[in-house]
Amino acid sequence: MKNKDFNINRVIRPNIAKLKAYSSARDEFEEATADMVFLDANENPFQNGVNRYPDPKQQNVKELLSALKGIPTEQILLGNGSDEVLDLIFRAFCEPKEDNVIFLPPTYGMYGVLAGLNNIDTKEVLLSETFDLKVKETLGAVDKHSKIIFLCSPNNPSGNAFSAKSIQRIVEDFKGLVVIDEAYIDFSSQASWLVQLDKYPNLIITQTLSKAFGMAGIRLGICYGSKEIIEILNRIKPPYNVNELTQQRAKERLLKMDEVSQEIENILSERSKLEKKLEAISYVAKIYPSDANFILVKVDDANKRYDQLIEKKIVIRNRTAQALCENTLRLTVGTKEENEKLLKALNEIE
Repeated sequence: MKNKDFNINRVIRPNIAKLKAYSSARDEFEEATADMVFLDANENPFQNGVNRYPDPKQQNVKELLSALKGIPTEQILLGNGSDEVLDLIFRAFCEPKEDNVIFLPPTYGMYGVLAGLNNIDTKEVLLSETFDLKVKETLGAVDKHSKIIFLCSPNNPSGNAFSAKSIQRIVEDFKGLVVIDEAYIDFSSQASWLVQLDKYPNLIITQTLSKAFGMAGIRLGICYGSKEIIEILNRIKPPYNVNELTQQRAKERLLKMDEVSQEIENILSERSKLEKKLEAISYVAKIYPSDANFILVKVDDANKRYDQLIEKKIVIRNRTAQALCENTLRLTVGTKEENEKLLKALNEIE
């Protein structure tokens, strides 16, 4: 069932609806050929590989993603990491000092940071003790100024993916936008919500090349949405937000999907081995199910264990200060050798 109550014109900020996007030199002339002389963008004319401005529409990268994901290029936006994508969503749809967004701790901390930067009120609905969605409470927090609900699935730091049925209820019943952050979807047994994208006009899905694709250093975030939503976000994005080197490296990686798939398989195999061996460690009280490339574990004293591992030159993440995460540590799945060093250190400390 589609969300019949969603109307993009009720969600977009009035000033953004009136805004005309900046037109760069490369936007105005796209039909480039090798024999053309470009004197339109005030660039340095001496060729060094990066003296020209990058493609502001990142068309080649989008075409590769389109073929991989089955989503038209007109429904894809690229950003300088997922954080820029999320920031654009805030700026396009949330009126400062008036609107609010809803997110579900424990979750990715940048939602709250970006809300604060954009002067947007936040409403928090805690997940259950098992890190599941509380659908009734989430929808109950909605008021007339609620514009966006953020769902991180698989969730960070808990690692679990939310049930499709619970997500569906929120997407269908909420009159605003639902952003599903799928940064870790490649490690999950659950299907991506991309297959539902055309069914729900209020659905936005964000992904990244930072995790499964191993490209955290190039900072490339991906946003999938309706043509209307992507057109709005394109109005306000900086004209050259994804640089030439990032586009080049992204294209190279997207053409090596066999390598990417093998790395994902290795990470999943190592995750399974790590989970089993963590069970034998006496001070590990609980190992939470993971659909990501990390494992959240509950220990007797997270602060103590974190410090002990640092002394052994093992850096993990102490999540004990987050809601529902008292005495938990988040362990990224590394290479076989790195995981063996982690387990050795965990077994040595007392």
